Amino acid sequence: MVVRWWITAMQLTELFVSSLVHLAYGFYIFSTAVAGDISQALSDCFYKINLDVNEEPSKENITSAKDLPPIVLVHGIFGFGKGRLGGLSYFAGAEKKDDRVVVPDLGSLTSIYDRARELFYYLKGGQVDYGKEHSKACGHSQFGQIYEQGNYPEWDEDHPIHLVGHSAGAQVVRVLQQMLADKAFKGYENTSENWILSITALSGAFNGTTRTYFDGMHPEDGKSLRPVSLLQLCRIGVIIYDWFDIPWLKNYYNFGFDHFNLSWRKIGIWGLIDCLLGNAGPFASGDWILPDLTLQGSIKLNSHLDTFPHTYYFSYATKRTNKVLGLTVPSGILGIHPLLFIRVLQMSLWRHPPDVPPPYKGYRDEDWWDNDGALNTISMTHPRFPVEHPSHLVVKDSECQPMQPGIWYYKIVEGDHILFIVNRERAGVQFDLIYDSIFERCRKHAFRKNPTMPNHII
Repeated sequence: MVVRWWITAMQLTELFVSSLVHLAYGFYIFSTAVAGDISQALSDCFYKINLDVNEEPSKENITSAKDLPPIVLVHGIFGFGKGRLGGLSYFAGAEKKDDRVVVPDLGSLTSIYDRARELFYYLKGGQVDYGKEHSKACGHSQFGQIYEQGNYPEWDEDHPIHLVGHSAGAQVVRVLQQMLADKAFKGYENTSENWILSITALSGAFNGTTRTYFDGMHPEDGKSLRPVSLLQLCRIGVIIYDWFDIPWLKNYYNFGFDHFNLSWRKIGIWGLIDCLLGNAGPFASGDWILPDLTLQGSIKLNSHLDTFPHTYYFSYATKRTNKVLGLTVPSGILGIHPLLFIRVLQMSLWRHPPDVPPPYKGYRDEDWWDNDGALNTISMTHPRFPVEHPSHLVVKDSECQPMQPGIWYYKIVEGDHILFIVNRERAGVQFDLIYDSIFERCRKHAFRKNPTMPNHII
């Protein structure tokens, strides 16, 4: 009895500390965005920008830039695109490295499926159509946001794009490519996988993560939540946030569940109670991102996703662990963000419950110990489960010059899960090395026709 109480006390303490750290980081991000906006507003008010000192770009350069396929940067869980959180950049300003970069704003907690649908219409234009059957099964509206003018309306096989996804964003772009191949968008019967030139993953969530179980997902089914957990607190907070539906706040940051109609104006107080009790809403139907990030959810997704023979693939897998005397341990304290340190330690000690069937044949705990605080390194290299896709570990860049399509080239990078986003200073010189290589590869290696040489890049 004493042991049980002790374990419960430890679990509650860990939950309290984790909740406090996550809330503090969320407040830091929000306050940074507000401070940046205020600073920019004051600057615009007191200092007039002299546009005359800036030379007009030549018409030749403008034409050349518009001829380049766009590079689309897709954010991960709890992420945001251009236009959210004021002037704050999820990709820490990396989008400024190229003249043809698009940073879409997708639901930060919506399911991989819903986000892939949103991404299509964000680029192509029109009203987001989540599909009749899917919408009915998940209990939300079939149609969502309207994009009067798509961010790349000419998008097709002759005007393809490069996709770069961080974390869950990497799985989103894979699902989108599969949807294009399957001609899954009503009214667009000419789509194909060749609308996408290349896919690059930065800490990509291809095969799920054991962190979902530490945060509150049941390892038994990969769908339901433990009653007392970090994700349970997150669920309650998101429902209340969406129910209050404060316009200026939702414009500043949105979890993406507008198509579930959770506003007090539509469901009232009894609808709120119903959602909090788990009888309605995205958390009741399972149509949100965490079930997709469990090992079971990722394997289910992967069973329907292909690696296509004419698309170029590259992945950066991050790791913040080392082997010491046969044990997997965090690689230093100072190099790991406080938001992630506890999880790096926990994930390096992961044990699959012995009374639960393993997620796949040949499963071993030790394969999942290396991690970056959010994802297991084995999950980030390339799609592995239930079927392993063609891959090649890159130690030297010369090994992938020139790149071959249809193969997942991957590198192992020393860093935690958020080293290359939000705060550029944390990554230091690595930030420029990573993003410069990504953008150069998109421009130099990943053209099916008439490749642009580096000296032609603007």
